[in-house]
Amino acid sequence: MKIYNVVLSGGVGSRLWPLSRKTHPKQYLEIFNDRSLFELTIKRNKAITTDLMVIGNKDNESLSQKILEKLNVDCIKITEAVPRNTAAAIAFAALAVDENDILIVTPSDHLIQRMDEYQDAIQRAIDLANSDYIVTFGVEPTHPETGYGYIEHKGDTVLSFREKPNHITAKDFIERGNFLWNSGMFCFKAGILLDELKQFEPEIYEKSLQAWNANQDGYLDEALSMEIPANSIDYAVMERSKRIKVVQAKFSWDDLGSFEALYDYFRSGGHPVDRNGNMIIGTNVYTAFVGLSNCIFVSTPTANLILQKEDSQEVKNVYNYLEKKKPELV
Repeated sequence: MKIYNVVLSGGVGSRLWPLSRKTHPKQYLEIFNDRSLFELTIKRNKAITTDLMVIGNKDNESLSQKILEKLNVDCIKITEAVPRNTAAAIAFAALAVDENDILIVTPSDHLIQRMDEYQDAIQRAIDLANSDYIVTFGVEPTHPETGYGYIEHKGDTVLSFREKPNHITAKDFIERGNFLWNSGMFCFKAGILLDELKQFEPEIYEKSLQAWNANQDGYLDEALSMEIPANSIDYAVMERSKRIKVVQAKFSWDDLGSFEALYDYFRSGGHPVDRNGNMIIGTNVYTAFVGLSNCIFVSTPTANLILQKEDSQEVKNVYNYLEKKKPELV
């Protein structure tokens, strides 16, 4: 039996525009002590797995390869011709290995700290996976975040999955005390996940199998891939299976999916802010904030962004607008 770290690297990080672009998504930005989240993910899991698998799209392949060469690590690479969401990506990973191999699926754009507690959580998940459960990781909330999904639980039993709530609902979840942030990390035997996918989403299973059987050295055919229904693993399996368990993770976790999260991370590391809490990212050019507080100025050579820190989730609306009107900027 092997234990694979399956690194999902296909996201674009739209809420971190203009730092994150389609040509250089957030997981490859070397802004974490000159390292990227992709690199940190591989290093973090190397000690607790036997093998590595990287799943990404053709646009990200060269960025991933550059870091893999830097780290001098071998891996299975699966390159999607077109993104079909996480159900298909995870199906490919499960189809690539033996049915009793364990997959630890981790996004490539999360920042995780407190390694002892992280490794404890992974080991608990492996133990549950060996008992034929599909494990999700729930992180103890530190504030009523509206950008994450939530898991309602009792011990390691999942009672329900809740989509991203509004602030009032998120606050209620925190007060009730039995809700965890849904981290988007999973652990399971390959064969068990495929059995559940086949039961709940037979078309995704069959079309993914066809695409996988036709792969050329891990490269997937575009026409066959387009036939796969696009769906997340959460909707396809996690919210429907009776085999789900949750590991309550004590480690420090952040998907750094917004400038508010990035602001907090940079500030904790000593990045300067002015007396009103305003921060500059991306330039050393003198910049003054007048009459503003808790704002972020993001500078890049081709686009700038000015935002109120608390409105970070709205950046995706700018991204969506530019994708239609000025695609060269995304």
